[in-house]
Amino acid sequence: MGPGPSDVHPRVLAAMARPTIGHLDPRFVEMMDELKELLRYAFQTRNDVTFPISGPGSVGMETCFVNLVEPGETVVVCRNGVFGGRMLENVRRIGGTPVVVDDEWGAPVSFDKVEAALREHPEATVVAFVQAETSTGAHTAPGPLVELAHRHDCLAIVDAVTAVGGCPVATDEWEIDAVYTGTQKCLSCPPGLAPVSFNERAVRKIRDRETPCQSWFMDLNLQLGYWSSGPRTYHHTAPINALYGLHEALLMLREEGLERAWERHRLNHRALAAGVEAMGLSLFVDERHCLPQLNMVVIPDGVDDAVARSQMLDEFDIEIGGGLGALAGKLWRVGLMGYASRKDNVIAFLRGLEAVLEGQGYAVPRGQGETAALGVYHDSPADEPPAWG
Repeated sequence: MGPGPSDVHPRVLAAMARPTIGHLDPRFVEMMDELKELLRYAFQTRNDVTFPISGPGSVGMETCFVNLVEPGETVVVCRNGVFGGRMLENVRRIGGTPVVVDDEWGAPVSFDKVEAALREHPEATVVAFVQAETSTGAHTAPGPLVELAHRHDCLAIVDAVTAVGGCPVATDEWEIDAVYTGTQKCLSCPPGLAPVSFNERAVRKIRDRETPCQSWFMDLNLQLGYWSSGPRTYHHTAPINALYGLHEALLMLREEGLERAWERHRLNHRALAAGVEAMGLSLFVDERHCLPQLNMVVIPDGVDDAVARSQMLDEFDIEIGGGLGALAGKLWRVGLMGYASRKDNVIAFLRGLEAVLEGQGYAVPRGQGETAALGVYHDSPADEPPAWG
């Protein structure tokens, strides 16, 4: 129940245990085509260039930047947490000129600040921001920022690593140019694959580059020869069994239905939030911008962060994350992602946290957290889909 990797569903583990076949085997090529179509559903897009990059979510990030940013280009980078900062580092290493829009950690990206930056820098070619900031649990609505970027003739790169499968990601409706995610969050796969999607506007820029992509491995002009629907050319040996797992996870997401998956995450978030508040604690992010799949619990005064997390793991078999950067020691990052977003997990977390807090001398209204959470479930009954049972 940390910020990732999330629990892996037994069906995914079973799929990964299947015999390994060649990465150009006709049966595997058939599965690759199915994978692309399943990813289009997850991203809510018809983009032809939609496929998984071999590597963790950070490789998806870097793939977007090294293909869409050339040395000397100006990029507006929105930073309201750790992963906005990693976007900034990508731009710098490419040789781009970053224009940084900073917002407080825990707050969404400011539309007005981005608009001001674009007015001051009409030479900008890209706007990049994180939809679901994993370091803070804050959600930024992509639609308005993408529209703003296009109004200023910029492409939009969106980090949806913690978003896909847990909250709406409407790639086509919002006209996102490039978006990436990771398998280890709400898709409930092991880490190691980074699905990406590029629209035609982005693909045109990639094909019209004046300089070669600085990465051979992540050069989409080369990768697409392997992932295209036509005759495939060898690029690299794909992680066969990891792709089996992603295929199975995406089948499960389709079986459940995206809208139902989003509602499951929202319901479990509401229950956890009610339980936490009934225990006298609070969430860090304003409810209007709070990610349902990643809940930031403020650590009460006098409670030792590291000791509490160790006790949760050792005594209750529950892993939660600590804060990052300036938030270290101040917050717990509690994930309700994919297979981990379940009623039994919410109740187990609240019971365990109550015991841990009492053990450190923090006065907790005994049983009130669990009671409040159960009240939410009672008022909003929703059967969990068999796929996630």
